[in-house]
Amino acid sequence: MIAENIAFIRARMEEAARKAGRDPKEILLCAATKMNDADRVREAIAAGVDCCGENRVQELTEKLADHAYDGKPVHFIGHLQTNKVRQVVGKVDLIQSVDRPELLACIEKEAAKQGIVQDILLEINIGGEESKSGFSPDQVPGIAASMESYPHCRLRGLMAIPPISKNPGDNCRFFTEIQRISVDIRTKKYNNSSMEILSMGMTDDFEDAIACGSTMIRVGTAIFGARNYTK
Repeated sequence: MIAENIAFIRARMEEAARKAGRDPKEILLCAATKMNDADRVREAIAAGVDCCGENRVQELTEKLADHAYDGKPVHFIGHLQTNKVRQVVGKVDLIQSVDRPELLACIEKEAAKQGIVQDILLEINIGGEESKSGFSPDQVPGIAASMESYPHCRLRGLMAIPPISKNPGDNCRFFTEIQRISVDIRTKKYNNSSMEILSMGMTDDFEDAIACGSTMIRVGTAIFGARNYTK
């Protein structure tokens, strides 16, 4: 079933890309693996996802120990507490959810301690929702401009989770704004800052995100089925 779901998602990704005049190969499929065990993660990898995204540090640690992600990059996509940074830095290929200055500073400090450069994305609270973390759109250019002060981090792009959409197309205005911010930052050519990754779009809106320039979609439910939060 997981393989069939991924094949169907790939077909939808390709159709959305072609409609937007884009090459489908430009867009990566990140499997959001929260609450799925190592065997199901391996099944998704075997079916051809491009990377795996984990939301919880404990799950990340357990699955790494179980070699669940072997063969594909693993990203951290959830809210990261500063006291858990050392469990993530150097363990993942990309931290997508850098959402505040103090977290960026902690990642820099830990990466320096390990003698590595950690790839990151800045998370934007594009809908200005109080329930969500993230930089405001106005803050992001300043953070990007300051990245030369964080030599052990490498800014690869932006990530966002727009408000829940009720109708197809509702989030296009948010996706378009994220794309605009990315282009503006890229034209500035800041040191230690590139905008090749736009991580936006999930199960309910990834086709709209692709139409608006997403280079990576994060899909969980459409791959693994609905999560059971009662367990």
